[in-house]
Amino acid sequence: MNWQLDMVFAPLLPPALIAAGLALALLLIALLARAGLAHTGAGRAGLLLRAAAAAALALALMNPQLRQQQREPLADIAVIIADHSASQQLDNRAARTDAAAAELRRKLAELPGTQVRLRSLPADDGTRGTRLIETLKQTLADIPPERFAGAFLLSDGRVHDMPEKTEQALPPGYAAPVHVLITGRKDERDRWVRITRAGRYGIIGKRLPIRFRVKQHPASGKGAASAAGQSMDISVRVNGKPFTTLRMRPGEEAGISVPVEHAGQNVVEIIAPPMVADAPGGGELTLRNNHVVHTFKGVRDRLRVLLISGIPHPGERIWRDLLKSDPMVDLVHFTILRPPAKQDGTPISELALIAFPTYELFVQKLRKFDLIVFDRYQRRGIMTLEYLRNVVDFVREGGAVLLTVGPEFAEDELTSLYHTPLADILPFAPTGRVIETPYRARLGKQGRRHPLTATLDGAAASAAATPQWGRWFRLIEARLKPDMPHQVLMHGPRDKPLLVLSREGKGRVATLLSDQVWLWARQYDGGGPHVELIRRLAHWLMKEPDLEEEQLTARMRGNTLEITRRTLRDEPPPLSITLPDGKTTRSLAWTRRQPGLFTASLANPAPGLYRLKSGRLQRVFPVGATDVTEFRDLVATQDVLKPLADASGGAVRWIAAGAGDSVRLPDVVKVRPGAAAAGNGWLGIHARDAARVLAVRHYPLFAGLLVLAALLLLLGLAWRLESR
Repeated sequence: MNWQLDMVFAPLLPPALIAAGLALALLLIALLARAGLAHTGAGRAGLLLRAAAAAALALALMNPQLRQQQREPLADIAVIIADHSASQQLDNRAARTDAAAAELRRKLAELPGTQVRLRSLPADDGTRGTRLIETLKQTLADIPPERFAGAFLLSDGRVHDMPEKTEQALPPGYAAPVHVLITGRKDERDRWVRITRAGRYGIIGKRLPIRFRVKQHPASGKGAASAAGQSMDISVRVNGKPFTTLRMRPGEEAGISVPVEHAGQNVVEIIAPPMVADAPGGGELTLRNNHVVHTFKGVRDRLRVLLISGIPHPGERIWRDLLKSDPMVDLVHFTILRPPAKQDGTPISELALIAFPTYELFVQKLRKFDLIVFDRYQRRGIMTLEYLRNVVDFVREGGAVLLTVGPEFAEDELTSLYHTPLADILPFAPTGRVIETPYRARLGKQGRRHPLTATLDGAAASAAATPQWGRWFRLIEARLKPDMPHQVLMHGPRDKPLLVLSREGKGRVATLLSDQVWLWARQYDGGGPHVELIRRLAHWLMKEPDLEEEQLTARMRGNTLEITRRTLRDEPPPLSITLPDGKTTRSLAWTRRQPGLFTASLANPAPGLYRLKSGRLQRVFPVGATDVTEFRDLVATQDVLKPLADASGGAVRWIAAGAGDSVRLPDVVKVRPGAAAAGNGWLGIHARDAARVLAVRHYPLFAGLLVLAALLLLLGLAWRLESR
């Protein structure tokens, strides 16, 4: 503690009023002088005495005082910000940062009257980048500006919140040098891929354009390129499968168009080869940014459906209304009311009918449809066998057919649709018998596991449970073909197949062996989930991933990677996971949740791309952000933070001493504010001389009687001189 003496003023009146009064007094004295009172020596002396009296009065009104303060010196505060972000975990940067922070703290503590504040910027997934300036501001928030002596930033220089205006990096009033200590090496080498433009949604069956750029440091010179000169092979994978290879040079931008294969998540990987490892500086900092991942969602533009009703019946409007109500469906509907050969004498001009455009639909425009629905269609001489062969080819090439049949399907070959080329893609054959008895549709073993029917409202979870669905009264009996793969999801009376699914070539076929789904729509006997059943049938036929019977999916639930496996088998194939490093493979055990549904989990997965495999199913799943700001450019640099160091009077120093974790720090000294804060081999912080005031004493310089006596004396002398 010490005492400090200084002079202060405590005006008795507003200073402006005192100044105005003094100016008025001086003006009056000047007018008296002009009037002739200053022609003699005595007159001039009197006027000077009057001016002195006015000045003394003004000084007295300002109330000057001697102030004596008892002060306690406060330590200057120096700040150390240690960057431990994701990029700092490479190439011993974290070890150098810790060693430099400890050494710097020791050197600062040796300076008299210095306090050190150390703040660490923790590692995260790198999505927001390195928020070093934000951390510096938060640290300064509880430090008084008059005690801030300087800051030291330990970082690789890759900072992502540096403001465009350098003066905004520090809060107002904080004037002290900011020194930057770069923890990276000057000879670092790295190559990275960055996506410059890509969409988040793609239309199924079309292509999604993606543009990307490949960069590297150093951009040229010995060892800067791959073994094949300056060019390199860039590999592109789509949903885990090789797609194409491009030949590129560093710095070039390229574009590709990848197919949108299915609905839901699609994953595109762009992979650049590593730089050669025998060049000066060794290999790359990391290979993580050689591999960039882009995820997008596949969506269907419109579902184009051709609905052909063979005869008017109660269920016809159900199919039409359901398909028309879906905004994603473009429906073309025809009902066959009369065959072309029918002659009843009605003039052609009076027929309110449209001729069925068979050639246009089944030759010219067949491939433009996604789904063809035959609703109780029967042969009436309208569609030739050649047209139906086109439908078979349409399915094998990737199209879909849905049949809902009635008694006409069980009749002789003249009317039954089975006795056409369509029989080649149907996994059953009608027996010719129509079962007409009350029954409730129920799920079989496959139906209780298949996602199309397992979660329908009112479905039975076990074979012993009774479904809560209304009764139907008709079933077209069919005999399954053992040589054709099929899935029977719903059964009728005496375990007869009711809903049958099958695959043919690249396409799919579904058959509902009853025409009475409309009873559920009319809520007869409690009704049933007709809307959801028909919607799911259409989407399964369109290969909706969520309705596949064999699925391998993953999702993040909190900090756990949850993997789900659907299968129609009793036990799924084993699960193996390849971790983001591409080398480590782990096996996880399945846990049975319900029939056909199994799960496995991986706690606290690191960010990156995981490759899942179970039997023939493979899936790539990104955890965390796939193109994070932190990993786009990892080479240490001084360019980002140097403007802040220069503006604050600080300096930039590279402290890495070789490829290990050793560091070389400059000396640290204290300098007066305004003096240079950096030099050859040293860095400085300000000596702020801040103190806490413990006691204050005031001694007025002008007492009231003394001022009055002085004024009377001066005015009296002036009157005495002027009276002569």
